[in-house]
Amino acid sequence: MHAIGGNLATLAEQLADFTARVKYADLSAEAIYEVKRFLWDSLGCAYGGLNTRDASMMREFMRDLGGPQESTVIGTGERAPAAHTSLVNALLIRALDYNDIYWNQDPSHPSDIIPAALSVGEARNKTGKDLILGIALAYEFEMRFCQAAVPGIRERKWHHASLTAFVSPLVAGKMMGLNAEQLTHAMGISASHSMTLGCVTAGKLTMMKNTVDPMATQSGVIAAMLAEKGYHGPAHVIDGKEGLMQCLGPEWDLGRFTDGLGQSWQVLQCGMKAFPTEALTHAPISGVLQLVMENDLSPDQIVQVDIDTLSKAADILSDPSKYNPTTRETADHSLPYCLAAAIVLRRVTTDIFEEEYLFHPQIRETLPKIKVRAEPTFEKQFPKVQPCNVTITLTDGKKLTKHLDWPKGDPRSPMTDEEVDRKVLGLTEDKLSDKARASLRDKVFHLEKIGAIGELMTATRCDIG
Repeated sequence: MHAIGGNLATLAEQLADFTARVKYADLSAEAIYEVKRFLWDSLGCAYGGLNTRDASMMREFMRDLGGPQESTVIGTGERAPAAHTSLVNALLIRALDYNDIYWNQDPSHPSDIIPAALSVGEARNKTGKDLILGIALAYEFEMRFCQAAVPGIRERKWHHASLTAFVSPLVAGKMMGLNAEQLTHAMGISASHSMTLGCVTAGKLTMMKNTVDPMATQSGVIAAMLAEKGYHGPAHVIDGKEGLMQCLGPEWDLGRFTDGLGQSWQVLQCGMKAFPTEALTHAPISGVLQLVMENDLSPDQIVQVDIDTLSKAADILSDPSKYNPTTRETADHSLPYCLAAAIVLRRVTTDIFEEEYLFHPQIRETLPKIKVRAEPTFEKQFPKVQPCNVTITLTDGKKLTKHLDWPKGDPRSPMTDEEVDRKVLGLTEDKLSDKARASLRDKVFHLEKIGAIGELMTATRCDIG
């Protein structure tokens, strides 16, 4: 693997140098296969997002903007400029909060950046191998950025989309064949104007909760295009004067950016979502569902559900607005709502965030029974584990308990290929025929044989619904 040049002054230059020189042949077989799994999972999520209001509005906005028809919207076959489809496709993937999850010092959804590789790669007539490498780089750098701030930038009131703005220009630029100098400028262009406030995931949530990361992905695409034309950005955007580190605070583990870069691949450490909800809800949901199913519990048998969890989970997921969610965005980040729905419906699936269930009387009656507390002893264990205790108190006084350290989908308890296939089936059964779904899956899992990304994108078009 290519070593990073020792005479490069800034971190942006070092990351750009690696990006410019890395090749498909440098990827391990395991990393290549995992990229395909995450692409398949992400495409499924995109189909699920097609009917959401925010995605429909964004597609309408894209059509209003017009421009050259150089890349494709997943599912619809609509054609538009790569900068526009990168935003729309990223929002489709993100809209249900069902795509991948990585949480170290900071959380992230690296698959939000896949459309930078898809859209630019299609517009530039790149191959399936190029796409695999571009996606691998998205995971590599996004996950490294999430390890480097100690504590994470979310603890400093900033959203992780701020980090995506550093990564997406590298991915887009790689698909364009930019050199290291151009890639450095692309990072500076994108990141210097794209810092995202934490308010989008605090309190009552809006459509922007799922939109800021797609916008950061689009920012990188635009930045790479500008850099290709000779536009300049600050090379010191990460570690220089008034760059990321100085502005957000001095506590950074610099080795996380480059140690072992190219020797192993971060994509192998990313998780998938078994539930379409905020990541820290997953272990409590798993515990509650297990206890409800194992003991065949009905809602009226339950007096109270006590959840001991991380302080960040209690803060983000159980503030007062989360006990009265009125939108999908607030509900899928509401631990009380997710657990009440799990108890009443015995499932947590995408449809529980529709209005039919948001105001379901039995779910509303169950919401106040959910009590969420921060457990201080759990903080030292995170992010190695995401511990939670679940205690269900019954009307007869009996207490049922469950402890979990990580949910299904975590790399230590990964979703199997069959489980991912079932997830994609559930998200696409009203959009794709069995034949079309099987054909698309075959293209994804033989992606290295595809001569042009447009062949894959053509195959994403819905043939039913």
